[in-house]
Amino acid sequence: MRRTTFENWPCSVARSMDLLGDRWTPLVLREAFYGIRRFDEFQQQLGIARNTLAERLGRLVEGGLLEKRVYETQPLRHEYVLTESGRDFYPVILAISAWGDRWLAGEAGVPVAARHEPCGHDAQAEVVCSHCKAPLVWEEVTPRPGPGYPERLLQRPDIRRRFGLDGVDEASASVS
Repeated sequence: MRRTTFENWPCSVARSMDLLGDRWTPLVLREAFYGIRRFDEFQQQLGIARNTLAERLGRLVEGGLLEKRVYETQPLRHEYVLTESGRDFYPVILAISAWGDRWLAGEAGVPVAARHEPCGHDAQAEVVCSHCKAPLVWEEVTPRPGPGYPERLLQRPDIRRRFGLDGVDEASASVS
């Protein structure tokens, strides 16, 4: 069965899910953050089928989150190293973990804590405003079209309603 692609949707969530949107891919990345680099180690830690792991690693290499490097030539063997893009995904893993710790941990408590080494304390991810540093909560954030949003879609009444653009002139509809 062919999977629907979201790579051209005007939405960073959809594009990200196109690359990362299955249950194994974030777990492969989690293991990379734990220091796992080799195929057999990923397979052993996750209990994932070899063909599934090969597909996920290939997608992460193609998507630029991992780099495939030779670590042995006889026989030829590779390891998978996080790229800058892959390392930038770490806050997402921490945010997913924080949500799971709050809503799914159970009475025993959180299964894995994240120690912030510079201060020596356990920490959880928080999503805050890049300007004022206040927590970003759903009720206080308004989505609006950015500069990459297709102009042709901004003409549609449903899209205009989504972004609250009814009665707003076209010049101010997208972010500069």
